[in-house]
Amino acid sequence: MPSAPPSWVQALKPSDPQGPDLLTAERSGSKVNSNRLAVLLHGQEGLDRADKLTKIIAAEPVFNKDELLSLGRVDRIQRSLARGKTLKRLEKKHGWSEEEYLAAVRISGEPNVYGLHDGMFLKTLKEQGNAEQHKLFLEPAIANRYIGCYAQTELGHGSNVRGLETTATWDPTDKTFVLHSPKLTASKWWIGSLGRTANHAVVMAQLFIKGKNYGPHPFVLQIRDLDTHEPLPNIYVGDIGPKFGYNSMDNGFLLLNQVKVPHINMLGRFSTVDPATSEYRRIGAPTLVYGTLTFIRSMIVLESGASLARGVTIAVRYCAVRRQFQDRDAEAAGVPGETPVLNYKMVQVRLLPLLAATYALHFTGRNMIELYNRNQEVMKKNLAAQAASKGSPGPEELQPGAELLADLHATSCGLKALSSTIAIDGLEMCRRACGGHGYSSYSGIGTWYSDYLPTVTWEGDNYMLTQQVSRYLLKTARAVQKGKAPNNDTSKILAHYLNRQTTGAAYDILNSDADIVAAFGWRAAFLTFESLRLRDVQKQSWNSLLVQFWHLSTAHSQYLVIKSFYDAVFENRAKVAAEVGEQTADVLQDLFRLYALHTMETHSAEFFTAGAVSVNQLTLARTSGISQLLDRIRPNAVNLVDAWSFSDFQLDSSLGNYDGNVYEKLFNRARQNPVNTLTLDPNPDSTVLVKRVAKL
Repeated sequence: MPSAPPSWVQALKPSDPQGPDLLTAERSGSKVNSNRLAVLLHGQEGLDRADKLTKIIAAEPVFNKDELLSLGRVDRIQRSLARGKTLKRLEKKHGWSEEEYLAAVRISGEPNVYGLHDGMFLKTLKEQGNAEQHKLFLEPAIANRYIGCYAQTELGHGSNVRGLETTATWDPTDKTFVLHSPKLTASKWWIGSLGRTANHAVVMAQLFIKGKNYGPHPFVLQIRDLDTHEPLPNIYVGDIGPKFGYNSMDNGFLLLNQVKVPHINMLGRFSTVDPATSEYRRIGAPTLVYGTLTFIRSMIVLESGASLARGVTIAVRYCAVRRQFQDRDAEAAGVPGETPVLNYKMVQVRLLPLLAATYALHFTGRNMIELYNRNQEVMKKNLAAQAASKGSPGPEELQPGAELLADLHATSCGLKALSSTIAIDGLEMCRRACGGHGYSSYSGIGTWYSDYLPTVTWEGDNYMLTQQVSRYLLKTARAVQKGKAPNNDTSKILAHYLNRQTTGAAYDILNSDADIVAAFGWRAAFLTFESLRLRDVQKQSWNSLLVQFWHLSTAHSQYLVIKSFYDAVFENRAKVAAEVGEQTADVLQDLFRLYALHTMETHSAEFFTAGAVSVNQLTLARTSGISQLLDRIRPNAVNLVDAWSFSDFQLDSSLGNYDGNVYEKLFNRARQNPVNTLTLDPNPDSTVLVKRVAKL
């Protein structure tokens, strides 16, 4: 570590007022009870768990973050493995549940190399494997004897799963599948944990039987020797190299040369090949195979609020401490001193709607997980009925699960695209709101941003996913027109629009919160039937309508977020008020209004074109509604981010520490960084680069 600064440097203090005093005043001046609000967000059990896990993890030297930002990629991969192994040992030592272990991973900081094993590999084996495969593959994977990944994306194909080039050809002579990469573009690519860590993979490959392609199916493949960890014969595997972020993960490539796997290695919960007859057979409705990806997307929606909240917490706390310039009106009135950055309207209008978005996404994510769990229960009942029956199940046994999953699949696609876009765009806005210091890695925003950034493209590129939402909406709209629509919320808003489209809407968005929700539903329905007209009546090509579909998916997904937020803070008002107090409940409702009206203003042209609101309403929403909401929420901003309950250890931010000691922490981290151990030789005529390296 560089030598301690001289005494005269150590004696220096930041200019008054001090950061801790400023944040103390912010917290005491708010009517929001952050502790009770934290319980509403996380539950007391969740808060206690996070506190317990943070203490355990912070005590382990391997999780020390002092030098992490200065490490190169090779060192970061090794540190990632060390951290991952430590978490596995702690899991066993403390008897953590799955939920506790995953919470510990989030608290520990950057992603580790077991990420895809803990996530997609185990989930895929559990949800797409049958009982025999659970015994053969899932049990050793849970015990960490098999370390796996999920190998779907290829060098030449990502979101277009149907275009995957890896093949799995059924060989009836020895009852095996032959996995093969026929082209360079068939190389599996971007696969987390594959590069250097995994010894197994679930490989998505095109199933061929007697020359017929039955589409992509999952196969379990051992890729490395369990003792030497060297690749097995005819398998070429490695790491794809440094990335924009996420560099503690060994994303990998994989090429296969006629590699045989036994019949049991094709995951068989939803489809199978009869080894005696080579007949292909589906088990249940075809849509049920999307369950795993639907779960992952649902989790992305749930986590998007907290992911954005990390950046918002840092930015709000810092902007409450940071003072710049003097308000012109205050100066004229003789009020001395610089103005807290958070008092400027241009900062508020950037940060406070994002603060509202964190809560909106959190409540939406909760709804998504509840919807997913309901669907799982329906599927379990249907599969149990199928197993108990002597013959094949009828449509009435399988259709309810498939129908619910179709709605859930479309909802998860749209909300995954919207929520991750909101989060990633919001994190960049938070960084910029922090001014020059936001560009420092010590801010804690940039590093989190770069690690979160892949979310907008993995598990489906956000722009591509919107097509699936639009396809579902068009199908539902056609069913509504025929009077054969399923009984769900999407059908209801479409039917309501059809019944009133000639009389129009009359929504009072400035005085009725329920009308705000209705206006979002009306706009989504309008865009749905407009898209249907362009497609079915004018016969426009799918490609020509992709931009229209993107707007449609965004509108529908925004309606779902608005409705979820409304239901959470208005429909459940009594319950919320009992948990957090009346004043805090009032602020949550203000957050709803701010998020809704700000979103409406951003997309004002669509609301006006749809006839949901008038120009005068939109103008008033901007000039008075939003402005007044910013004024009401501003005094509560710090307490509202405190409720997210991020520890300083987890945030790892010099700007966003709970105590507000911004400048001391930023200066101390800067002076202690390893570059300051180097004494360079700047003489261009000298071949010496470094004269001396101080000991750390």
